[in-house]
Amino acid sequence: MTPDAKRLIDQLQREFDGDPWHGPSLKKILTGITAEQAARHYDAGAHSIWELVLHVTGWKREVADRLEGKLAGDPAAGDWPTLGEASEARWQAAKTDLEGAHADLIAAIGALPDSRLHEPVRDERNPALGTGMTAWQTISGLIQHDVYHAGQIAILKKMTS
Repeated sequence: MTPDAKRLIDQLQREFDGDPWHGPSLKKILTGITAEQAARHYDAGAHSIWELVLHVTGWKREVADRLEGKLAGDPAAGDWPTLGEASEARWQAAKTDLEGAHADLIAAIGALPDSRLHEPVRDERNPALGTGMTAWQTISGLIQHDVYHAGQIAILKKMTS
């Protein structure tokens, strides 16, 4: 594994379940949130915590797929999957799925040959949506994406108290 891959994995681990510089990790932010709180909408145009979790999960899976050589696109379940019925069991399943997607992404990065980290991912879409991005740039962008949404979740969590 290249030093760059190790650094990217370290950053992903920190933002998800470690001790990031910016504040609590995403997993820590999600601690103690009930299904009712996760499903709550505070504004008609804003996403709920649960929707944000589904969104982050989908993009972790999509980036792992890109690293494995699949053509880039939106996540399989869509950019903003629908929540469905809100129950504690389904909320726990959503958080478990997020952890699984994170683990799959780490494994995909760890399996990348040294030469692939600085090569473009397969992306035939509009350049404004990421065409020509290298695997390293794609992973770095996902880290930024996750931290951005973790901040949104943290704010929404404060509103639930």
